Amino acid sequence: MLLLATLMDFAYPYHTGLLLRIHPVHTSYVMAIKLWRPFSSRVRGVAIWIAVVLLHLLAYSLLVYSSLVNRLLFIVISAYVLKTSFSLRLLLDIVERVAVCLKSGDLEGARFWVRHIVRRDVKNLGEPHLASAAIESLAESLVDGYVSPLFYYIIFGPLGALFQRIVNTLDSALGYKEPSFRDAGWFSAKVDTVVNYIPARVTGLLIAIASLASGGRIREVVKTMIKEHGRTESVNAGYPMSAMAGALNVKLEKIGYYTINGSARWPGWSDVLRALRVAKLAVVLWLATSVGIILIASGL
Repeated sequence: MLLLATLMDFAYPYHTGLLLRIHPVHTSYVMAIKLWRPFSSRVRGVAIWIAVVLLHLLAYSLLVYSSLVNRLLFIVISAYVLKTSFSLRLLLDIVERVAVCLKSGDLEGARFWVRHIVRRDVKNLGEPHLASAAIESLAESLVDGYVSPLFYYIIFGPLGALFQRIVNTLDSALGYKEPSFRDAGWFSAKVDTVVNYIPARVTGLLIAIASLASGGRIREVVKTMIKEHGRTESVNAGYPMSAMAGALNVKLEKIGYYTINGSARWPGWSDVLRALRVAKLAVVLWLATSVGIILIASGL
């Protein structure tokens, strides 16, 4: 299931048409926004979270378990559910496009692609901050976009991965600090923090090991992560981002919010490519680890 889902992701990373409309990330996001009202209470926010999560888990449970009539069908359906729970190639492609645009001096093109992966306003950002945004998002997205879904897949199977993805989507839909979202999104944000707590730290360690792909030293990267992870407001995001900053020996900054590894140099387009190499090796390490755990657990 895991290997087939990975192949599916690389073969078809972009969802359009019907496959987009039925994708659980799309449906859970749309459902949450339709149920939400500006300045909703925490009670409504909890109710929205429960309704969206239960409806999706029920629907996909029926899909998965109804396929048990045939082993091959069960594997394919389960792999599809797992595939919808992580997004790797799309992330890597977008970050690579940022690097290509920066290399050619096309700042508008870089801003266009960075907007796909960050919430911040990028219209006035120059190359250092665009490169930083791409590197930050790459590191953070490795958690909720790949490491965390596989973490819960190992424990609970494809529906565990789907649960993580819906939790993350609800945070993306409602977990804002603006007054109109603050109360309604409070529960979604808290659950996302709890669910990704361990995977965020695992990702930091994976990046530290994978730093060898960019000439980094594991011990130095770990030291940077320990020292700098508290710079971000998020208790999770600081781990993979500070590890990546240490792996590349660059400064990462979101203007007005945080600066990580501030004594290092600013990143450029070549550092975005180096970050991609680190991320790819981290992915390979986690995939191999996941397969190994599954084989050991199944007694093979």
